[in-house]
Amino acid sequence: MTQYSIPLRPWLPIAALVVAALAAGIVLMLVNPFADGSFLPPCPLHELTGLYCPGCGTTRALHALLHGSVPLALSMNPLAVITVLAIPVMLWNSWRPGHAWMARISDARIWLVLVVAFAVLRNLPWEPFVRLAPG
Repeated sequence: MTQYSIPLRPWLPIAALVVAALAAGIVLMLVNPFADGSFLPPCPLHELTGLYCPGCGTTRALHALLHGSVPLALSMNPLAVITVLAIPVMLWNSWRPGHAWMARISDARIWLVLVVAFAVLRNLPWEPFVRLAPG
């Protein structure tokens, strides 16, 4: 019995990510997450524990970025704003010919440490850390 497989085109995952990002961007352009009764869900961790996860405020930060308000976006989630700017650089570095596989793992480790540190610091009840909580 012969098994046929359809080869995955190398651009297909990238195209899917672009389509998903565009769809999310359209939703965030049209729906205001700051409005009362918004259908966009709140953070489950914050709802259950009162703690801010590293992603708390990301929806509002991206909404603010798409509407041109960088200061508001930074007050919602500065890590999300930095990440939005860093993603194209990281993608370029990962696809660049001759870029070592270990360097990509190192980038992932750096981001993991950064995200965990951000999650801890934004929950500390002292200045200046309270400024990291979504505004």
